[in-house]
Amino acid sequence: MGKIENPILPGFNPDPSILRVGSDYYIAVSSFEWLPGIRIYHSTDLAQWQYLTDILHDQVDLRGNAADGSIWAPQISYDQGVFYCVYTNVRNTTRPFKDCRNYLMTAPSITGPWRKPEYLNSSGFDPSLFHDQDGRKWLLNALWDYRMATPNKSAGIVMQEYKENQGLVGPVTQIFSGTELAKTEAPHLYRYQGYYYLLTAEGGTGTGHGVTVCRSQDINGPYQVDPEYPMMTANGRPDSPFQCTGHGSLVQTEEGNWFMSYLMTRPIQGAAILGRETALQEVFWDDQGWLRLKNGDTIPDRYLQVPGTIIENKNQTSFSDDFDRILHPEWNGRRLIPNEAWCRLNERPGYLRLIAGESLQSNFDNHLLAIRQKDVDCEVETLMDYTPIHFNQMAGLVLFLNEYNYIYLFVTHDEDQGVVLRMMHCQKGQFTLDDACYPLKNRPIQLKVVISKGEAQFLWRQGQVWQTFALRSILFLAGGFTGNFIGLCAQDLNYFSGSYADFAYFRYQGGRQSFDDSII
Repeated sequence: MGKIENPILPGFNPDPSILRVGSDYYIAVSSFEWLPGIRIYHSTDLAQWQYLTDILHDQVDLRGNAADGSIWAPQISYDQGVFYCVYTNVRNTTRPFKDCRNYLMTAPSITGPWRKPEYLNSSGFDPSLFHDQDGRKWLLNALWDYRMATPNKSAGIVMQEYKENQGLVGPVTQIFSGTELAKTEAPHLYRYQGYYYLLTAEGGTGTGHGVTVCRSQDINGPYQVDPEYPMMTANGRPDSPFQCTGHGSLVQTEEGNWFMSYLMTRPIQGAAILGRETALQEVFWDDQGWLRLKNGDTIPDRYLQVPGTIIENKNQTSFSDDFDRILHPEWNGRRLIPNEAWCRLNERPGYLRLIAGESLQSNFDNHLLAIRQKDVDCEVETLMDYTPIHFNQMAGLVLFLNEYNYIYLFVTHDEDQGVVLRMMHCQKGQFTLDDACYPLKNRPIQLKVVISKGEAQFLWRQGQVWQTFALRSILFLAGGFTGNFIGLCAQDLNYFSGSYADFAYFRYQGGRQSFDDSII
């Protein structure tokens, strides 16, 4: 027996869609404004998961999209030698509307090449494609109805037939209106023992999140709701190892066992700094034909016992990049693909040169290169060589949730003091520029942040001794949708002047950290 420790995909990895093809397992997760988009992880034993590829690169333009929008809830499937991926590009979420576009892509391999996205519809979000036994294909998605009086306007699940080379055809059928838990979304349809089973997420993505199952012998319904719904939820259960559990997706092993991937959070003092993560739970069909958690409860397990010779997973999260020739695929850009236009490795060997872009609050040319924070406690360090000549030029190390919430330790220029080290932060849209301003010598600077128990100690040095710049709470870097990223960035608000910052390395060390009181 092998043991799996959840989460299997720590850090910002929401809305998991799990798929088995032969002996290979794949999970696709949402990427929101971060590119490359639709990250794919691979495993052969359900325990050891590795990054494999990303599906979306230059096929999308996310510039201008609002925070917490863009690429939502991808679903991957496989039929007759072809991989399918459907996803939503959410361009606006300002109530009462939700401007979103659903797309389909196909490829002969999970690693591509993926065809140009085919537009499907815009009636809602969270699309999924079901391949029926008779060869017909059906697109499902959550229906958004702006006329509803409630803040969340998910009106249930609709379905329409999809035909190759024709697109969506025939009538749109609403097959499920949801329960009183409301906020019905994330449909996944399965055929099992003569029934069509519809898994949905209900209760919203917060503490009320859960998985509701219903079934019908006819694909068009009517669908009977599980009398013991929701089959998974941590709502009102402080004893649950995880919170906000939901958005389930099923897979059956070659041995016949069933597992459900789902999203969850690990709040620290009520704040989910890491965002929504991916976990795995064993499930089974009871004697009435309903899906249940194998543990007999509605809350998940932190540890799972899985049949087979499986090596125990360790969730290794540490990361290092010395910027040698090729940019590591762990990196992400904010609405921009990291490429030679602004991330250059060939101009100064052994360094990453970041060409300065717009401000951290720009939705267009924000030159931010970042990785997911995967551990509640971690330490990050970099060395930067940078000589700004104007106060509109800045570069440094940033903790970044979105354009409304970040903490930025940066080097800039001051008319009286020359090159200086400063800090700014934005909390729920309220911007603050700290008064502290440290003059620097004309040499590279090392920057570090140590995160422990929801606080971050920012440090710097231009010699042998680390000096503390500030100690900040990062509990506000917790969003309902996304998780905190840690990254490098450069700005020049004079625009297009050609300024840049060079970085020699980036080190991320996950695990228990503590502040060093001996540091100045």
